[in-house]
Amino acid sequence: MQDNDNRSEINIEDQHIIDNKELNLTEALIPVVILMGLLSYNIFFVEGQEWFGTYTNQIILLLGGAVAAVVGFFNKTTVKTMLEEVWENLKSVFVPIMILFLVGALAGTWLVSGVIPAMVYYGLQVLSPGIFLPASVIIAAVISIATGSSWTTSATVGIALVGIGTALGINSGMIAGAVISGAYFGDKMSPLSDTTNLAPAMAGTDLFTHIRYMALTTIPTIIVTLIVFAIISASIAPTGNADISNLLTSIDETFNTSAWLFLVPAAVILLILLKTKPLVALAAGTILAAIFALIFQPEVLKTLSDSSFSAILNSILTDTSIATDNEKLNDLFSSGGMNGMLWTIFLIICAMVFGGIMDGIGALARITKALLSIASTIFGLFASTVLSCLGLNVIASDQYLAIVIPGKMFKKAYEDKGLAPENLSRTLEDSGTVTSVLIPWNTCGAYQSGVLGVSVADYFVYAIFNWLSPFTTLVFAAFRIKIKMLTKQNV
Repeated sequence: MQDNDNRSEINIEDQHIIDNKELNLTEALIPVVILMGLLSYNIFFVEGQEWFGTYTNQIILLLGGAVAAVVGFFNKTTVKTMLEEVWENLKSVFVPIMILFLVGALAGTWLVSGVIPAMVYYGLQVLSPGIFLPASVIIAAVISIATGSSWTTSATVGIALVGIGTALGINSGMIAGAVISGAYFGDKMSPLSDTTNLAPAMAGTDLFTHIRYMALTTIPTIIVTLIVFAIISASIAPTGNADISNLLTSIDETFNTSAWLFLVPAAVILLILLKTKPLVALAAGTILAAIFALIFQPEVLKTLSDSSFSAILNSILTDTSIATDNEKLNDLFSSGGMNGMLWTIFLIICAMVFGGIMDGIGALARITKALLSIASTIFGLFASTVLSCLGLNVIASDQYLAIVIPGKMFKKAYEDKGLAPENLSRTLEDSGTVTSVLIPWNTCGAYQSGVLGVSVADYFVYAIFNWLSPFTTLVFAAFRIKIKMLTKQNV
């Protein structure tokens, strides 16, 4: 996915696990309990999340990191060790942060160039409420399989689908959940995805064996997801033709809508398919959209600024709103540019500080070992792996660590139980890859929420594929469905 799937610069050998024999399980859990307690208090008891102002969650993560540092001091962890791990974490998210800035710029230029309005304009004529949600799952899945990136999928068709669905009067949480479900399905099944390559590498199997074996749990999960979204879509009251007609008229009167504008997103997707670096592809999409804005939307640029250049620069850097005679569209046709991504970027940075200190004091390894120690049966081993991946997505705030650490810690345990390595690789993806987007302060959750403009709390329930996947893998383990054992030749 990522998943932070755009972080191709990350190296498996760079991911090491720090073990601190001085630290016990209770001490390792102290920062986690305090962090979860503060976050829960903020969510449930502090209205408007204004406890510490706009950056409440970020401050809570830093407080959790401070508690972890104190625990580390009492268990002979040096400041240097903790800072080194924090620095490693921050280095690992440099590319995602740059991607977030470019996604903000992309959204701004795609708005003023008419790309997003054109997507909404034509999408309203093709996608009806009765098929919209399952269609969104399928569209996102196809793009994600082709690109190997859930992040690119959300930054392109995801933004457009949220816009179209919102104009149709569909709940934005439903739309985001459908997009994320499809994007993460495609990301899991694509051989181009970083996490799809990382999981089998950690477990000791090959890529295509992993994908074939993973399909056994992934395909039933996406089918259930599609059925649920089909039922939800069927229950949505259709928007009247007159209402859609008014929306189309408003877009047509404000923008110069043309099918030529689709060359911009097509170019970005083509560059990704050609394995161009995401930073290059998104930068190219921003520049191309700026050029198209000058060609297709000179009147729109005039309404934003005296200078077309200033209007485009503002769309890249700051807030941009384009007024129409329709309130629905006024909310839709606004963008925060790079500035709109700062909250998400600060959240990721603070999460990496907390995760780095937790890793530096040995807490991540201690908690994972505790889970491994309770795995006395085959089902217990699968369940421990799932819990470990989920826990690390919460604690380390990083999808890669949620795959790497359990992969390293559980590999021998699977061998000792006579289980083929693809059991581990599949479980890592079914629980580590897909659940990262369900955690607001995880790099994936922060990214998807920031790009789609929908909070994790709003799309959580509707990201059906993502929360259903761990349950599916546990059901397969409990009933020994397609659990591959090692042959004598493998042992």
